[in-house]
Amino acid sequence: MSSNVNGIRAAARRGGIERLAELEPQVLTLQEVRGSDQHLVAAIADTPFEDWHVAYASCATPGRNGVAILTPATPLAIRHGLPEFAPEGRWLEVDLPSREHGVITVVSAYVFTGLADSPRQEEKYRFMDAMSQRLDELARRAAQDGGEALITGDLNVAHRDLDIKNWKGNLKKAGFLAAERAYFDRWLGYGWDGTTPSSGPVPHEGPWIDLGRKHGGDGPGPYTWWSWRGKAFDNDAGWRIDYQLATRRLAARSLSAVVGRAPSYAERWSDHAPLIVTFA
Repeated sequence: MSSNVNGIRAAARRGGIERLAELEPQVLTLQEVRGSDQHLVAAIADTPFEDWHVAYASCATPGRNGVAILTPATPLAIRHGLPEFAPEGRWLEVDLPSREHGVITVVSAYVFTGLADSPRQEEKYRFMDAMSQRLDELARRAAQDGGEALITGDLNVAHRDLDIKNWKGNLKKAGFLAAERAYFDRWLGYGWDGTTPSSGPVPHEGPWIDLGRKHGGDGPGPYTWWSWRGKAFDNDAGWRIDYQLATRRLAARSLSAVVGRAPSYAERWSDHAPLIVTFA
């Protein structure tokens, strides 16, 4: 299960950690923790996660970013960050043992929000370049039968018009720019050049499988993020920007992918909803 908690302290106050525990994940990845190690430990105290191993990559700037991976047992290995971006608290990997695959590398990622035609957007592209390089490395390892990988988290891009309610109004905004979506085309193997929106590009065999779309049908949605403002949540005017991307053999073992959308606006504890994938 992956979840952008929109601040671990706020999530704990709103009952979000208990909601996640009720879903009984076997691996939990968190994004936008926005706190210290002590804040994270305090938030999971007196919950089923209290005795789990916590791997956490915090941001060098207090109160920003932060990604975590919680597991019942200690991982085989833990790796923090991507080149150039290690202090940002946006990338964390753990290696977990697997009888079927030897090792499964699980990643918790929080991609930059970006801002069209600004230095912030250029920084987002540099991060996605570094991310692409690491995804290529993990895909090559999987192709050589050296283990599988699962990329989870808030990737801050809606890939296709099926993934955003108001796609026409956001074509020039960060999160739905053609250049951003082209990264996903490469990772997922879509035969689309990113120049025009398309609800039905024909995929060829890419190295990664988007499990949310694999099990979510032909859309629209299911969305994972809704603005706090206005009636976005009530009208389901959302974005699908939280993903789980699996290497192909691991994806073949996936049975379902479900968005844990809150029953009502009053019961929301984050502007995101968790994404839960079940594997055989």
